[in-house]
Amino acid sequence: MIKIQQISKTYKRPGEGELKVLDRVNLEVESGEFIAIVGPSGSGKSTLMNILGLLDTADAGDYQLAGKDVSCMSAKELAKTRNSTIGFVFQQFHLLPRTTATENVELPLVYSDSNSSDACKKAVNALCRVGLEDRLTHFSSELSGGQQQRVAIARALINNPDIILADEPTGNLDQVAGRQIMDLFHELNREGSTIVLITHDLELAQQASRVVYINDGHLTEASSMGEMDMAQYARLDQPQQSITP
Repeated sequence: MIKIQQISKTYKRPGEGELKVLDRVNLEVESGEFIAIVGPSGSGKSTLMNILGLLDTADAGDYQLAGKDVSCMSAKELAKTRNSTIGFVFQQFHLLPRTTATENVELPLVYSDSNSSDACKKAVNALCRVGLEDRLTHFSSELSGGQQQRVAIARALINNPDIILADEPTGNLDQVAGRQIMDLFHELNREGSTIVLITHDLELAQQASRVVYINDGHLTEASSMGEMDMAQYARLDQPQQSITP
């Protein structure tokens, strides 16, 4: 599903020179996998997610998404692929405050060919899928944090994407709501969705079927689950110069 080879990304900082954020990164994610990319703040994981999600482009390297060479896509093709193939879930829910849960979930369909009645039906189905069938007409301010994140997940699911990119999806939630969201990701994964979880929380990452570490723009595959990984991550999670722009 995802195959990146020798991906590098450098940002130019006015008056400070260049900052290499990703350095010859290789990663393959099979269809139906649940993978976690874990690393401390400033490790380059958000930049990697933006490249995987077609929100940014690499300076060098190859990216194959569902067998297609991303570098050969036009801006229109990138937008269409991003909207149809990838669902995004962020730490900040990014819900519009003066619209209902259903209207928030409909938003991605604005950029597709769906008519209003189809959009509403799909949004309702997506909200039911995440257990919010009794919150269809509620505004964001009327929902708990966990419910708002469920709305955001329903919005990510509206186009039946092959891949869900989740960037710190439980970061603003309490422990109970965070566990419910992770249970939902596991359910979606069992139904066939490919999940890529970006997080700094190793305990959260260990709920995935596969863990990859990122630090200073380099990826390292987890050797095994358990104490060895805890020690490996502890070495990564040391004070360092931030490289996330």
